[in-house]
Amino acid sequence: MELIRDARIKIGVDPLGGAGVHYWGPIADRYGVDLTVVNKTVDKTFQFMTPDWDGKIRMDPSSKYVMQGLVALKDKFDVAFACDTDHDRHGVVTRSSGLLPSNDYLSVCIHYLFRERSGWRHDAAAGKTVVSSAMIDRVVGKLGRRVYEVPVGFKWFVDGLFDGSLGFGGEESAGSSFLARDGSAWSTDKDGMIAGLLAGEIMARMGKDPGEVYQDLCRENGRPHYARTDAPASAEQRAALGKMNPGDIPASELAGQKIEAILTNAPGNGRAIGGIKVIAKDGWFAARPSGTEDIYKIYAESFRDEDHLKQIQKEAQRMVGERIGAAVA
Repeated sequence: MELIRDARIKIGVDPLGGAGVHYWGPIADRYGVDLTVVNKTVDKTFQFMTPDWDGKIRMDPSSKYVMQGLVALKDKFDVAFACDTDHDRHGVVTRSSGLLPSNDYLSVCIHYLFRERSGWRHDAAAGKTVVSSAMIDRVVGKLGRRVYEVPVGFKWFVDGLFDGSLGFGGEESAGSSFLARDGSAWSTDKDGMIAGLLAGEIMARMGKDPGEVYQDLCRENGRPHYARTDAPASAEQRAALGKMNPGDIPASELAGQKIEAILTNAPGNGRAIGGIKVIAKDGWFAARPSGTEDIYKIYAESFRDEDHLKQIQKEAQRMVGERIGAAVA
């Protein structure tokens, strides 16, 4: 907070009508930072919100549709961010990039924190879920640190954040937390407030906004192309996906590259991922069944280009669909 104040970083915050509406003003006053709450509205129906992609109202700070209002104000601030209603998720907006995809910002946070936090254990790892970007792996590798890759669910980071063996834990769905400066536990659950404020600290310390820092990481590590798509699947088919094993993928290549690994258990803690992940040199996909809808989710990433990403997505749906008896586009 002192860094942000002394660097005169101008911050915009949208609480999305949630818990922070009445907190951000006192926080700004206490620490003397230039922080503007851009939306102080409290409305139980949330009619002030920009609808999400399907026309529904969601307080999702990682959605480019929900965040249109804050993105439109990006040039008024050095950096801006929103948190969902209980403030455990974040969405960071910069002048250079608009809304940063959550994977991009997680990579920036890890790049910054493990270089700057000298009070953390030298063996503290960076936690990610199996569906998060492989950019994180490349950034962590350059830092000489270890990736702790777990199934989807922030609960898998709790023990590591508590005992200091994890410096950072983050999910692709824009939830993260990290240790206090002295290496002690700050929060063992997602904390959208510190994730948002960290964007201000990064800019104060580095002289660049997080979007610019991410562009530097792409120049150093390659530029990933990431997407999540959904495919139809019945309850029986989703159950079958959850029980797949590596032998159920007969292919030896993914989008023209040799398959290097097929996972049904997370490499960090050995727990079942509830689906399958297939990895090649320049791309990967993971497929997981939805717990609430008749679909399964395909997460995919390419370090080549959008065409390569589409090829991975197509082959992922074919590999999984043929195994569980689901329709293949």
